[in-house]
Amino acid sequence: MKDIHKLLQNNREWADRIEKEDPEFFHQLAKQQHPEYLWIGCSDSRVPANQIIGMAPGEVFVHRNVANVVVHTDLNCLSVIQYAVDQLKVKHILIVGHYGCGGVHASLNNTRVGLADNWLRHVGDVAQKHAAIMDAIEEPELKHARLCELNVIEQVVNACRSTIVQDAWARGQKLMVHGWVYSLKDGRVREMGIDVGAPEELQAAYEKALSYVPRHGRRD
Repeated sequence: MKDIHKLLQNNREWADRIEKEDPEFFHQLAKQQHPEYLWIGCSDSRVPANQIIGMAPGEVFVHRNVANVVVHTDLNCLSVIQYAVDQLKVKHILIVGHYGCGGVHASLNNTRVGLADNWLRHVGDVAQKHAAIMDAIEEPELKHARLCELNVIEQVVNACRSTIVQDAWARGQKLMVHGWVYSLKDGRVREMGIDVGAPEELQAAYEKALSYVPRHGRRD
């Protein structure tokens, strides 16, 4: 319980500090949120959405899961997307992976981690789909980085093909879906070259993104 009490003490100190720095902060935060961004990222504790892009609380709607996967059977993720798009009217969906992802690493190396093995099968499917790229890379770290990138690209496609995003575009709602990968080594985000704002843009954006994925050498 000592560790939990420390967290509560940290919270009190943080709240007091924020109140002194900006007396209106919590008053404004308590009002209805109006974020323009939905961040779908990995659950990894080293990847804090707001801090990475320098946004304040209330400015980014966030969903996280192991290996930043977007699949059409995950009602949790789809519910977040639906609420963000239909209710909050976000303008951008950011699918954000990160180099050094433990989930991607486990999938790549067929490492058993438990129940999550079934979830990570989606990442394994990405590796199989792009076997020509993956098999051409011998160095393990580079292979891991490539799968992190390919996984993001494929999850952007999945998000774009969801009925939620398709319906938003059909009614003329302005909505962009982007693919990024964050590097733990320097704190910078790498764009994957896939930015989609309409159904007819998806295939060309997908092919462009794949053409940017290095067949060898470094990107992270």
